[in-house]
Amino acid sequence: MDTDDYKVRLDIFEGPLDLLLYLIKKDEVDIHTISIERVTKQYLDYMDTFKMLNIDLASEFIVMAANLMYIKSRTLLPKSVQPPEEDMEEDDPRWELIRQLIEYKKFKDAAGFLTLKETEQEDYFAHMPEKSAPPADELDEPLPDANIFDLIRAFQNVLKRFEESTDLGDIVDDRYTVADKIELLLSLLKPGASLKFTSLFEAATSKTEVIVTFLAVLELMKMNQFSIIQDHLLGEIEVQRKVLA
Repeated sequence: MDTDDYKVRLDIFEGPLDLLLYLIKKDEVDIHTISIERVTKQYLDYMDTFKMLNIDLASEFIVMAANLMYIKSRTLLPKSVQPPEEDMEEDDPRWELIRQLIEYKKFKDAAGFLTLKETEQEDYFAHMPEKSAPPADELDEPLPDANIFDLIRAFQNVLKRFEESTDLGDIVDDRYTVADKIELLLSLLKPGASLKFTSLFEAATSKTEVIVTFLAVLELMKMNQFSIIQDHLLGEIEVQRKVLA
């Protein structure tokens, strides 16, 4: 299959600042001490993956990539060839980006707090139900939804391991379609069931099949059939089929 024939249009992606915050959190570093060289490389790796998957991205992602490369080039220049002081807002070219990230994180945290409070309020009722609810320790605590960037990272790892372990001399059949993989995944996962993300690729015999399978997962997420869950940051990702009413 030629993946160029299939363009992914999803509403589940966040913005470039979300991706940068995710990369910083993943590396467990303070925003004030970010390595522009490292974060730029990781950001561009994600951009390459988006391009390979033929995923439509907002122009803001491209602008941020250009900005990161500009900042990186500035940090690599010796002070003797840096722009004149009057053209520079700060000695460290990272500071404007750091300020943006800090302000964006404040708004993001505030929005998350308000959403949590709204959810908590939904648990209060004016009248007690006739049947008492089971104790809290008897309830199964659902795993939190994983971030889309976690899913892309997991896909990158699968692709990397596949490329390292596959004999490039093997003859493989690359005649796969996203529709076929969607049908296969729906047959593997009954409503309410879940599987480890990596197990979806165990039978893959080519890089193309890995890519097409991942595109099928994204499409099923768009169709509200699948959700991705993760017990902790950088933990094992599971794909769960939703139980639809």
